[in-house]
Parts: sequence; C-alpha cells; structure tokens
Amino acid sequence: MGKKSRVKTQKSSSGASAVVSSKEIMNLISELLQKCSSSGPSAGKEWEEYIQIRGLVDKIRKKQKGMSIVFEGSREHYFPDLMSWVQENGASSDGFTVANFGTEGYGLRATRDIKAEELFLWIPRKMLMTVESAQNSALASLYSQDRILQAMGNVTLALHLLCERANPASFWLPYIRSLPQEYDTPLYYQQDEVQLLLGTQAVQDILSQYKNTARQYAYFYKLVQTHPAASKLPLKDSFTFDDYRWAVSSVMTRQNQIPTEDGSRVTLALIPLWDMCNHTNGLITTGYNLEDDRCECVALQDYKENEQIYIFYGTRSNAEFVIHNGFFFQDNAHDRVKIKLGVSKSERLYAMKAEVLARAGIPASCVFALHYNEPPISAQLLAFLRVFCMTEEELKEYLLGEHAINKIFTLGNSEFPVSWENEIKLWTFLETRAALLLKTYKTTVEVRQNVEIFSKFIKKEKLKYHMVISIQTLCSVLSRSTLLS
Repeated sequence: MGKKSRVKTQKSSSGASAVVSSKEIMNLISELLQKCSSSGPSAGKEWEEYIQIRGLVDKIRKKQKGMSIVFEGSREHYFPDLMSWVQENGASSDGFTVANFGTEGYGLRATRDIKAEELFLWIPRKMLMTVESAQNSALASLYSQDRILQAMGNVTLALHLLCERANPASFWLPYIRSLPQEYDTPLYYQQDEVQLLLGTQAVQDILSQYKNTARQYAYFYKLVQTHPAASKLPLKDSFTFDDYRWAVSSVMTRQNQIPTEDGSRVTLALIPLWDMCNHTNGLITTGYNLEDDRCECVALQDYKENEQIYIFYGTRSNAEFVIHNGFFFQDNAHDRVKIKLGVSKSERLYAMKAEVLARAGIPASCVFALHYNEPPISAQLLAFLRVFCMTEEELKEYLLGEHAINKIFTLGNSEFPVSWENEIKLWTFLETRAALLLKTYKTTVEVRQNVEIFSKFIKKEKLKYHMVISIQTLCSVLSRSTLLS
C-alpha cells in the first residue's frame, strides 16, 4: 500500500510551444473571468450564458489535459493506510471498517454489534482539515493578503486541500488519497445532462454553481500565477480546472461546522473517516467535545455486525442533496419543492389582503415549500392561502371584526378554518398550482401516468381530507420527477 502520487505534465515539442500554450491558457482564463464577473443575464438567457461559460472552460480543460496530479490505483487501495493513520493519531478505529455498499458507494460497516446512542467514532482536532489549519500551512501568506479567502471558508478549504494533495510529505495524505477521484455533483454533469433539468427548480442553482466555480477558478489561477505570496505554492506549476472542480466537490460534499479551539465561533472542517458514513433519515448524532477537543459521533440506531452504519446529514431536500452532495435519497422524509405565490397588485382586494398578511407577518409575495411528509404545507403557507382565497366580507372580518386581532393569530392553525368554502378553495387552488408546476418538468411516462391517476382521484373526491392527501402525493411526485427523468 502507500503508492506514490504521480504528476502528468502536458507534453510539448519545445519550450517555445509550452510558453505559447501558457499564454493561450492565460488569455482564456482572462476571458472566462470577465464572462463570469459580468452582470447576470436577462431572464431566460441563463442557459445561453451557461453554454458560453462551459465552452470557455472546455477550451481551458483541453489545453490542460494531462497536467493534473493523480494517484495510482483506486481509492480503495489506500483505505488500509487511512485506517492505520487514524489509529496512529488517536481516532477511534475499533468496531467498524470501510466497505463497498454497491450503489451507495463506500461507507462504514460494523465489525461488531453497536448499540443506539453508543459513542463509536471520534476524531481529534489535529486530524481535521480546517480554515485554521490552512492559515498555518503553505497557504498562509496568500490567505493573509486575499479578502476572498478570508471571507469564504469553503474556498480556503478547497485550495488547502489542493496544496496538501500536491505535497508528498503532507500529514493529511492518507486521508486525501482515500477521497473519490471524481464526484457525482452537477459540476461533473455533461451538458446534455444539465439540459435535461431545464424547467426544474434545481437548474438555476446548478447553473449558478457552475458559474461561481468557474469564476473562482479563473480568479485564483491568475492569483497563483502572479501574486508574490503565491510564488512558493505547490499549485503554481499545476492548477487545472479539473483540480479545482475536484477540490470544490470534495469540500462541498464533506464540509461541516465545528467550534474553534476557544469555542468562541464556528469554522469549517473536513473530518476524515467520519465523512465515509452515508446518509439516512433520523436525527443529528454528531457533535464536538471541546473538553477532549474532538469530533464525536454516537450511533443513530442499533447496528448488528456487518450492517452499514449511517448518519443523518440534515433536513435537505432531494434537490439540495443532488446539488451539494451528488446523490438522490429515495425515502427522504424532509423532501420538499419550492413554490412562489403572491397576491397580484392589480387585484381589486390587493390592499385588504396585503394588510391582513402584514398583520400576520407574512409578505404579499413569497417563496414557500410543499413538503413530502405530512403536513404538506407549513402554518405560514396555510395562512397565506387562506388570506389569498378570502372574500371581501371575510377580509373585513379579519380587519375590522370584533375579534380581528385574535383571528389573525389563528390563520395558520388547521383547527380554525376561515370557512368551509375558503378551505375548499385554497386546497383546490394549491392542487392546480402544483399540477401546473409538474407540467414544466420533463418527467417519465410512468410519472405522467401516476399524476393522471392522482388528478382523477382529486376530481372524484370532494372532502378536504382527500384534497390534503392528494397535495401530499403530488409533492412526492414533484420532488422525485425533478431529477429522475
């Protein structure tokens, strides 16, 4: 084990051609930085801008082919080195091992029975890669002089990771070698794969993510090549877009907040071994023990020998999981989709509705969420919909009625409907909006057939309870069809 890294360098027939290539890359980098730093495109032009940015990136990647640092063999060859390093530096290494779980990828497998809430995993601070460790590394000089690094901990971690990967004597090399060589984040999607997502709610975030990453790369490429504080960085001779994409994805899929040593604030960290755990529904079971200065994780549930050990990543929707973690969790209890609703200013009752909403602390136009689990809508969304569907007489009751103040506080309570007619109206309206939203998605035939069944069910049933269930089902279909086309 412990195979050495190797550096592939771009071949050139002469030194002169290498200089020309370097100048060509710098010209492309300058063009990319200018394109990504310009004001945002007009509405409907985001895809066109993405194509242009991607075109420049592809030209740069072609020029940089073969220049990235890579490790020989697959990552699993380095897992024994990782476990030895973990044991040598005071982290827990008993009760589990790294294993391949097929479609779920690599994770931790129990080598003995582990009880729920049992402390089974701990990693001391010295093993963590943090913004603070970056400030004490080869990156220190540049960090002290660059405002972007000082303001963006995730970018600092990405460059810290790249510097340490290029250092054959790095303390973190056993950890870095165990990381994936590439990821399933949208930064790795082919253009036609991104195009399939047009019309979904995830696509805007995906396009922005790509643009921001390209802008950061162009900025730091120029900085590494020209800033005196970067002259001794190991990135100077080899800093490709693919390198930065890998580092950004490593940090994006693994970063966590921990307290600083004095506990006065939080910082970002990469946590070796712990980040091998895969996600499932549950509760957060990881914390930081300041007294022992280590990250600790207790078991989410009972695990039998040979079972996979899971942790809970947090209450992210599937769109967020795909964008930031590179996976889709089929049974996500916290799945949800966004829906933008607002009272039209041209509506005759706008002023009255806006006033009732204002008294309830709700804006007249807002982005809400439809949830996969029950209840499918929040108290705030329920209140908004009730006001949105009120008649003039009902609005007067909530503005001027004898118990107007008390009524405002019950708007989000499902136990106190405005009226039966109002309740039927709001659920029917929401079902229609959800169905319209679904039509913008490029779904599979199977999903379309399911939606038709749900629509027939809604038409047949008139009771409020059935309408609620139908909305919930539509939310489920919406979130799943977003990225399963």
